[in-house]
Amino acid sequence: MQSASPPDYLAIGHFAVDRTPDGPMLGGTVLYGALTAARLGARAAVLTRGNLDKLDDNLRSQLDEIAGEVEIVIQASRDNTSFTNSERAGRRVQELHSWAGEIDLSGVPPAWRTADVIHLGPIAQEIDVRTTGRLSGRLLGCTPQGWMRRWDTERFGLVRAVPLRLPTDLLSRIDVMVLSADEYVNAREAVESVGRRALAVITRGSQGAILMDRGSTSDMAPFATSKVVDTTGAGDVFAAALFVMRSRREGVARSARYAAAAAGLSVQGRGLSAIPTLEQVEDLLGVQANEY
Repeated sequence: MQSASPPDYLAIGHFAVDRTPDGPMLGGTVLYGALTAARLGARAAVLTRGNLDKLDDNLRSQLDEIAGEVEIVIQASRDNTSFTNSERAGRRVQELHSWAGEIDLSGVPPAWRTADVIHLGPIAQEIDVRTTGRLSGRLLGCTPQGWMRRWDTERFGLVRAVPLRLPTDLLSRIDVMVLSADEYVNAREAVESVGRRALAVITRGSQGAILMDRGSTSDMAPFATSKVVDTTGAGDVFAAALFVMRSRREGVARSARYAAAAAGLSVQGRGLSAIPTLEQVEDLLGVQANEY
């Protein structure tokens, strides 16, 4: 059931079935992003595409738990988007095993099209950039990694990185763009375009982040964490927290500190369950403030 009023936060993109040594796990930017928004007190929703019948009982249970916190609309597909992420010779290697297909943005529930935050979170070319003009959220956030991935469309397999190409009309509407330092290599022009008129952030893991705010560039230090268990999804948690705080009219610096704190807490656990609540983020912010 979808609410008749717009959600505070709408994430659009595929959920992923990640093949890991511990078995299949649910992932994807939209799940990490929407759960982060929900745990920061926003009413969050997801528009995605996939095949529930191809999820095993454990994954269905995980998705049911998420649906308890987030409204989800899943467009039907023959398959789900599935990745294996590994490391070879110090470099990340990603393989695609199946793809859920393009998300039809005409299927966005009418009340959702004016959400306070609309987060375009593609992971595998599932959002046609030419159709995004029908969305009219108050803040348009973007994590463009999925537009920079290509693969053999017949056999899938190895994913390769390609330059980011976004149309001028979409670039001119993005309020906040977030991507990693590795992704920035293939997105420099788009990032700098957004950073000249709005906010673009390049995350650098344990080295913090670079903020490009209306033509001004600054560095932001990371939050020190007592342990690092799993960094999966940390960038998505950062982005979602940043989008939520900016939608609440918090300043750039304060919003970025909330985002960094949320990401720092998320790496201390594993998977979606490690996404922190607003209270946990504010507790960390208070402790860190008292240390100086």
